[in-house]
Amino acid sequence: MTPASLAAAEAAEPTSHSRALGSGAPLEPAAMAEVPLRGRLRPSRLEAPLRTLRGAGPKLSEAAAELGIACLRDLLWHVPHGYRDRTEIREVADLAIGSEATVTVEVRSVRVRPVRRRGLRAIVEAQVADESGPMKAVWFNQAWVAERLTEGTRVLMHGKLDRSGFKVDAHEIAGGGDAEPQGIHTTGIVPVHAASERLKPAKLREWAWQAAALAPDAIEPLPADLRARLDLPAAADALRAVHFPDSREEAERARRRLAFEELFLHQAALATRRGRRRAERTAVPLDPPGELTDRWLASLPFEPTGDQRTAFAEIAAALARAQPMQRLLMGEVGSGKTLVALHAMLGAVESGFYSAVTAPTETLAEQHAATLGTLLAAEPVPFALLTGSTPAAARREILDRLASGDLALVVGTHALIEPDVAFARLALIVVDEQHRFGVRQRSALDAKGPEERAPHVLHMTATPIPRTLSLTAYGDLDATTLRELPAGRGPVKTWAVGEDRRAGAYEFIRERLREGRQAYVVCPLVEGSDKLEAKAASQEAERLRRTEFRDFEVALIHGQMASREKAAAMEGFAAGRADVLVATSVIEVGIDVANATVILVEGAERFGLSQLHQLRGRVGRGEHDSQCILFADAASGLARRRMEAISAERDGFKLAEVDLSLRGEGEILGTRQHGLPRFRVARLPEDFESLASARRELLALLERHGSLEAPELGPLLEAVRLRFGDERTDALAA
Repeated sequence: MTPASLAAAEAAEPTSHSRALGSGAPLEPAAMAEVPLRGRLRPSRLEAPLRTLRGAGPKLSEAAAELGIACLRDLLWHVPHGYRDRTEIREVADLAIGSEATVTVEVRSVRVRPVRRRGLRAIVEAQVADESGPMKAVWFNQAWVAERLTEGTRVLMHGKLDRSGFKVDAHEIAGGGDAEPQGIHTTGIVPVHAASERLKPAKLREWAWQAAALAPDAIEPLPADLRARLDLPAAADALRAVHFPDSREEAERARRRLAFEELFLHQAALATRRGRRRAERTAVPLDPPGELTDRWLASLPFEPTGDQRTAFAEIAAALARAQPMQRLLMGEVGSGKTLVALHAMLGAVESGFYSAVTAPTETLAEQHAATLGTLLAAEPVPFALLTGSTPAAARREILDRLASGDLALVVGTHALIEPDVAFARLALIVVDEQHRFGVRQRSALDAKGPEERAPHVLHMTATPIPRTLSLTAYGDLDATTLRELPAGRGPVKTWAVGEDRRAGAYEFIRERLREGRQAYVVCPLVEGSDKLEAKAASQEAERLRRTEFRDFEVALIHGQMASREKAAAMEGFAAGRADVLVATSVIEVGIDVANATVILVEGAERFGLSQLHQLRGRVGRGEHDSQCILFADAASGLARRRMEAISAERDGFKLAEVDLSLRGEGEILGTRQHGLPRFRVARLPEDFESLASARRELLALLERHGSLEAPELGPLLEAVRLRFGDERTDALAA
């Protein structure tokens, strides 16, 4: 064909040159895109239980379930946490003492030598050789190996040569047939999967090799144009390569692809949950703040910060909509989150509706009630405190007033969720420390809205949230951030010291007390035991009364005290009747005593950075210089880095990022809670760029298609369901 005729043919036919099978008719690209895909993709095969694999009996399957592996899909997503490079196969003659290598040898002879030594029952010794020469191979406590090593058997072995022989740590029979994996333990880039005492990495490796053959059945949830733009491999290719890569670079590329997919699906899950929540129920649109709110603001003895005023406007605009507000209010320690929340609640009161503040503990609820009492001193807006400790008679009275609409505000704990608590016109819920409330608990509060409508919800957290977590744990919420501190908040000098500085620290505190200041002493965190913490605080308070602070008044507060006792202790300290307040971590939030200028924290290494920052925020609230003294056992590298960070950094958001990098996303907000995702592949904060990219791409898809249910997006929502469950359940935390 001449160039001219070729050009004529191209002009006459579609440029794709694709033709229909059978008729040969040319196919336009648009027509091809409309043809349904009829491949051999069978995602259901990945739902098969592990016992369908060779070597996966009931006991090992049970052990795998403890690792979160119940089916083949779980196994494919149980990606290696590391790799061993065994790409070089060497000859026996090239090995030197201390060499670690893989060799291919033939068995000449084998024997089992019994041993009577603690921890050692038998030694298998085999004479092996390759073309370059012989050597002795040794296995410890694996007598069964001898049965497989018959004379003439070719074996791949990885181990280390010393003067007693070649110590084998992995071996495989060469030429075992197509049904057996070849070299997955001893050659190439060998994956190492997280395992357990009952289930060894080698067994997981063998199972993964079998399951990898079904990787093409994995759903591909990422649109093709997105994968092309971001240069991401297909899901099936990534699943195979992450387990059995040709190089470390290929393994990391596969891991990044799977991490992006996981983060993308989680963002899709959050977007779906948010969209359905808004579509299913409406809220009461509230009027803009009016005379009552203006009068209250004018009565305050201070000016709200610029950040607070911005927050007022953002939240008021959200409350004016018929869509239920779901907003996270987070801020620096002492940035005035309660003031912002009260501004929103007063707006609800002016619209003829009411508000509830929920806190996870009685102590925190009591502190909120005390703060509201102070802030509302000039405006007698009726409110009440309802907790599990509220006396029966008082409880009945509060319930009657809530049901009749006599109470504009109520502060409480989980007691507000009880079925017999009915609200006349509840339009706004403020959930403090919201990560400590489960999904079902929050849903129970949502159900108490007026006339089948959902209340607006303002979630507050006293812990500055790193952006990484704000996009995962709180990705379905709008966010308002307070960084600006009120006037008069000074910096707090922080020292992490050892026992050798204890006498000097106490003398420093005594000097401040003689000047008329006050101090906190915080006893160490005892994980999961309020009673032990209370005991430690009580003992320390008694000791300090007899020793270092015998010339001063020492008070005590802990979570195990009765409400009236805690209130009396706090009132006495705030009034200056006590010089030193010995406490547990219950004073982490909600305590505001301007005259307290020193806080001493015992066992500081037991606290997270964000908790230490919160505790440090109890001082520096007045005109006097303030100090934070941390007694810590910084023997471990992790503890040392945390003490260095808290001593050098004052920004709570930066500290939260450091805390996340040191402790991981599972601990940054305390213990694992509902709503906090557990990722199988993604590593945060290391994969933050992938997280940010996943969120951008997901929002762009929503903008383009209007819904994630658009046909063009194919199996996206099915992949979301398989990975994170139904968004109506707690499965987003799985």
